[in-house]
Amino acid sequence: MKEKVLVAMSGGVDSSVAALLLKEQGYDVSGVTMILHGDDQRLESSADGDDAVRKAREVCGHLRIDHHVLDFRREFQAAVIQPFLREYARGKTPNPCVFCNRHIKFGCLLNHATAMGFDALATGHYAAILQRGDRCCLMRPQDTRKDQTYFLAHIAANVLPKILFPLAGYTKNEVKDMVLPSGLPLNERKESQDICFIPPGMYHDWLDSHLPDVKKGPIVDQQGRELGIHRGIPYYTIGQRGGLGISHPTPLYVVRINAAENKIVAGGKNDLFQKRLLAKDLNFFRREWPAKVYGKIRYRKKESLCRVVFREEEAHVIFDEEQEAITPGQLIVWYDQHEVLGSGMIEKGYGNEELDYFTDYG
Repeated sequence: MKEKVLVAMSGGVDSSVAALLLKEQGYDVSGVTMILHGDDQRLESSADGDDAVRKAREVCGHLRIDHHVLDFRREFQAAVIQPFLREYARGKTPNPCVFCNRHIKFGCLLNHATAMGFDALATGHYAAILQRGDRCCLMRPQDTRKDQTYFLAHIAANVLPKILFPLAGYTKNEVKDMVLPSGLPLNERKESQDICFIPPGMYHDWLDSHLPDVKKGPIVDQQGRELGIHRGIPYYTIGQRGGLGISHPTPLYVVRINAAENKIVAGGKNDLFQKRLLAKDLNFFRREWPAKVYGKIRYRKKESLCRVVFREEEAHVIFDEEQEAITPGQLIVWYDQHEVLGSGMIEKGYGNEELDYFTDYG
């Protein structure tokens, strides 16, 4: 019997080509599109405001495979939107894609796929899974410019054997080049960088409507002197320069957010650089690590050498070089060359004045 694979499909190029490749490889393929937010009409029309259901259905029709539509709005609200709002209210800057991959795509959807009798779940992510002995490893893909392992590094290790990433060995350009000869009914569209559940250009308006208790407060300098007034801590993130509304002889940046006192701390560019951080909510793919690994504190930032010391359920990270704008709420992902070792949620960074906290770690 052919292995049955359910492919998560958005109607875009990557997920459509993933389904095409799996069918060509002889798998028994079906597509699925998730409804994650919006009103009831989206169950029949659109999953993300761009007719995703209709487009995915057209692709499945062309490939002559079944197409399913699943309503995960309640689960998405509980596992993604509510934690997103809760972290912002605490002065952190969360990444909702990390929550979605762990709890929705490779949580709820994978469980649903198994219950439906599928052997594996596939997506159009640019990542790879490699079998080493009795262990599955999460690896970087062929196209390192499109590497999405950062967003996948918080999924549970035990789900890796049930996942397929058909685009692992291809570059983005190679994937695009497959569309025309395959006859897939796709139009080129710009990849969105926006948060899927917030309408484009409506970020602050959306926060206003979902965080009604946000209060203004002081913006202070490193010595605690008041410089201005902020509109509410959820509207600011570490490293932010614009939007402070302060006239100052040198550029000011958000260097810390003190949610307990409802304060924004501003400083110069140099004040953004730190060498150490604390991470919690840890996730491991491998338990034995080299003495030094590579740590990545943001998706668009290059990883840097660091040493990691684990104590109970915390990771204390010491970088060889200072890192700019270590941001609580973001994910830190650790690599050993091309292999993803694990990840953790950044709790806070440590400046030079706080290094005594790390005296036990050398």
